[in-house]
Amino acid sequence: MSSDTPAPTGADSAQAPAKTFDDLGLSPDTLRAVHESGYNTPTPIQAAAIPEVLKGRDVLGIAQTGTGKTASFTLPMIDILAAGRTRARMPRTLILEPTRELAAQVAESFDKYGKYQKLTKALLIGGVSFADQDALLARGVDVLIATPGRLLDHFERGKLLLTGVQVMVVDEADRMLDMGFIPDIERIFKLTPFTRQTLFFSATMPPEITRLTEQFLSSPKRIEAAKPATTASTITQRIVALPSNDPRTRRAALRAAINASEVKNGIIFCNRKTDVDVVALSLKRHGYNASPIHGDLDQSLRMKTLDRFRSGDLQYLVASDVAARGLDIPDVSHVFNYEPPRNADDYVHRIGRTGRAGRQGASFTLVGPGDKKSLESIEKLIGKPIENAEIDGLPEAALGDPRDSGGRGRRAEELKKEHSRRLSEKKERHMKRAPDRPVAETAPTAQKERPTRSKTATEDRGDKPVQGFGDNAPAFLRRK
Repeated sequence: MSSDTPAPTGADSAQAPAKTFDDLGLSPDTLRAVHESGYNTPTPIQAAAIPEVLKGRDVLGIAQTGTGKTASFTLPMIDILAAGRTRARMPRTLILEPTRELAAQVAESFDKYGKYQKLTKALLIGGVSFADQDALLARGVDVLIATPGRLLDHFERGKLLLTGVQVMVVDEADRMLDMGFIPDIERIFKLTPFTRQTLFFSATMPPEITRLTEQFLSSPKRIEAAKPATTASTITQRIVALPSNDPRTRRAALRAAINASEVKNGIIFCNRKTDVDVVALSLKRHGYNASPIHGDLDQSLRMKTLDRFRSGDLQYLVASDVAARGLDIPDVSHVFNYEPPRNADDYVHRIGRTGRAGRQGASFTLVGPGDKKSLESIEKLIGKPIENAEIDGLPEAALGDPRDSGGRGRRAEELKKEHSRRLSEKKERHMKRAPDRPVAETAPTAQKERPTRSKTATEDRGDKPVQGFGDNAPAFLRRK
């Protein structure tokens, strides 16, 4: 259906996949647009979700990118919107996306499948002037597609009312959690009518996301799309065995793997945001055309980086899983895993960035002595062992301290401090928007509560951010 829609992969739902889109109850105009786009058979999540949305039920969709979930809510929403009129500054439907890249892709989906319906939309994202967006809102829009921060900015300026929202979609909810948007999402829910229909999508269901669904959804239909467990035959998969887990050895092995391949363009996946920054900087210093992308970077910078990669101006994109999720990046020749992903399912998703549309692709996964269990899980999932790569120039011994399991060194520590500073600034912004609500810790950055430190432990730190939870901690970090 959309750019992230493959052939059906199976789903755990009460309804078997329909044979064609004609069986789902969509209007003739919407079906006409679907067929003209070249689609006839829905994916399992589309077959299960579309009829439920048309019935007016709340839906909880557990699905990763690649299952066709975008069309599972855009298609029925187009039909719902076709029957009714909008009012100025009061959109009838609202779709929340964690990044403006994803928001723009959803807007394109509405343009493609709603071309025979007289519907209006507005895209509220950063990088666009408030004046242009205000003009659209003043005329009235049927669907509002927005990132949480920009949406609340418009609301606080008095340019937007959410009391007319009939259908609300929260997409990529677990990524919202990772980016610290949960307080914003809660506030937006409370600004919309309790009678709204809510469609909620997330790849995973951590406790904070489960709490949200229990609080704001009413008897939802739970639909799970099966995760892809097979890799395309067009992808050559190889393991790069390392003599050590230390980061210097790993970075040297990554360069050797790149040099041994004819790389048109490649995505390098890291498990941690700090590693994304360190690896990108290391590659730049060694003369490679590389840039990082992760959730802590400014949206305008992420957009420019992706545009450069798509256009061929940037050869290597160093990314976290969350930053790359849902993005349409066609024709990638190579994928490099700086280390095996924490979850075996993510391996299939990562290397699926290459070898698309019948093209040949290659993936290399760096595996150290401490990665044995992760590799075993991956091979068990895909049902076959992965061969070792024969690469000249691989380190034969540890280049750094063997006790160094990753991320140490002066530059790495500087990047970690920068990451902590960004998180603190993000929490401050949330407190300004919702001062009466506690700031939720995000999944990858949450820390265990530390013992209260005495004043003597912190009094000489000057202007540096306080890391503990003692009397000298900033107000927003104090625990009650």
